[in-house]
Amino acid sequence: MRAFLAGAFAALALLVQPGAAQAWGFYAHGVTGEIALANIKPETRRAMDRLFVAEPLLGTPDCDLSNMVDASTWPDCVRRDYWRWGYTGAWHYQTEPITEDYDARKNCGGGSCVSAQVTRNHRILADESLPANVRLEALAFFVHFAGDIHMPLHSGDLGDRGGNDRTASYGIVPGMNLHWIWDGPLAERAITSARPALVRRYSAAERAALDGGNPADWGRESWEIARSFVYPTAFDCDPCEGDFHDETALTQADIAASIPIAQRRVTQAGLRIARLLDIAFEPGPLPEPENDR
Repeated sequence: MRAFLAGAFAALALLVQPGAAQAWGFYAHGVTGEIALANIKPETRRAMDRLFVAEPLLGTPDCDLSNMVDASTWPDCVRRDYWRWGYTGAWHYQTEPITEDYDARKNCGGGSCVSAQVTRNHRILADESLPANVRLEALAFFVHFAGDIHMPLHSGDLGDRGGNDRTASYGIVPGMNLHWIWDGPLAERAITSARPALVRRYSAAERAALDGGNPADWGRESWEIARSFVYPTAFDCDPCEGDFHDETALTQADIAASIPIAQRRVTQAGLRIARLLDIAFEPGPLPEPENDR
């Protein structure tokens, strides 16, 4: 029995390691893409399909970009090619001090932050004068970064790199950090336990309740969740009232309380992506920037 438990524990630990979970990359990002796909207009889907035909022109044979789920994960895949794509690393997040007032302009020099890149790539995607492969690349970056900005710790504390420097256990599984937990096992549990399933066609009333705002608003939402819930829940301490410990553990009660928040953020990301995809493919003038840069 001891041998069995040891083996089971090792398998569980392997499943929640960051390399296996791939952050939001290969599961939660894919789900946001599927939610968006289920809620876009038919003409938007047809226009996207025409862009996917340009995949060979991207020159990324190790990173597929032939459908919406590929688009939601492609920017994480190409980052492995550091010499070509390493400069995009700072585009995936926008950490801010959680003990100060939020400012979407901070830590975003030259537009190198997630909120600016959501806006930039949405604008490029909407520009029909550009080649299809340029717009396809922008589609992938837009979809992926719109997912990233909804994960609370992508807008977490600047001082600990969005929880990356805070060692944490996920229930009985040690050796992770707070960021990995929210990126991987917590997001996966939230999605698989959702009833009804998160991937579905949402009603107009549901969309009205969950959608709205621009990328700067979405980043502020994530930052506020990190400040008011993620850090206090993980450390049993108000971030404005003292320093956190370098190590903590999420209890089963902490995890259960976190699941509805993770479910809501994944759903909001998918529905907001759907709305802005419909806007990007509408005929007429190019969309105005979503946030002031």
